[in-house]
This record gives sequence, C-alpha cells and structure tokens, in this order.
Amino acid sequence: MEVKTTFIEGVLLVQPQVFGDARGWFCETYNEARYREAGIMETFVQDNQSYSQKNVVRGLHFQRPPFTQAKLVSVIRGAVLDVAVDLRRNSPTYGQYFSALLTGENHLQLFVPKGFAHGFSVLDNDTVFAYKCSNLYNKEYEGSIIYNDPTIAVDWQVENPIISEKDQNGVLFRDFVTPFDML
Repeated sequence: MEVKTTFIEGVLLVQPQVFGDARGWFCETYNEARYREAGIMETFVQDNQSYSQKNVVRGLHFQRPPFTQAKLVSVIRGAVLDVAVDLRRNSPTYGQYFSALLTGENHLQLFVPKGFAHGFSVLDNDTVFAYKCSNLYNKEYEGSIIYNDPTIAVDWQVENPIISEKDQNGVLFRDFVTPFDML
C-alpha cells in the first residue's frame, strides 16, 4: 500500500495494492497493523455504505465532540469526488478543502481525520460508497455545513446537484463556531 500526504495536515490518500489476473482482482482494503505503520492510528468501530445515483451531493457532515469521527472512505462501485474540509480552528488550512476522485476502479481511499467536515458528489450512476468510522454515529451531535457554502466554494463537479433537505439546511461557514482544535 502507498500512502500520500496532502496539503492539509492529517488528510491522507491511500492506494491499496491490487493483485489482478485473468480471473479479476484482489486487494486488502484494511489491515490495522499496516494502517498504523502508515500513521493512521484510529480504531474503527462502525462501517457504513451508501448507494447513490449520479449528481447526488452528500455533505458536508461532521460529528461534534465527544462523538467526533475520523473516517476511512472508499468507493466499491462507481465514482465520487470526495471532499474533506478542515474545521480545526488553529490549523493553517482552516476552512480549506481537499478533494480526490475515488472510484471502484482506482481503489483509492481517503483518510479524513477528526475535526473535518466530509462530503462527496456522485459522478457515476449506481455508486456504492463505503466508510469506516472511528466513533459511533450520534444524531444529537451531528452537524452540517451547507454544501454550496460560498466561503469554502467546493467545486462538486456536478450540474443540478440532488441534495437532501437536511443538507440544504446546513449552516454557512461564516456562522459556524467550530468545536475542533488541531491535536
């Protein structure tokens, strides 16, 4: 596996090793010891999957303390533009985002640390998205920055996004009071 750092401290792009032959392919999507060696020290306690059609945008979601979550995300089938927004008040990249194209074919994973908002736009029909979380979901502690926030200005790379009512009601970044610090 190859791990690449990004311009935002803590956000990592992971390329698992894929073994292919005439029958198909195999890759190890998680091995705690290998990921710890690569600097991902989280213990994951919950796995989730979502299914979406093209042009769906989900996010920008986060969990407030004490239910903060780090995530290791990937695409099983289809394609997404995955986005992590730095919400750590004392970070030099506060309010900036990193995005990566994750597909069922490229097998890339994105590690999103605690203190980030996370979201993705779906670029292909019948997309299955998977994520490992370091803490259990708690509805009372969930939060959302509105997906089309003008300060963050994420280029979701979709026209006419399909947005849930919850995500349409996210807060503006300028009105957001962050509960997160850099560790």
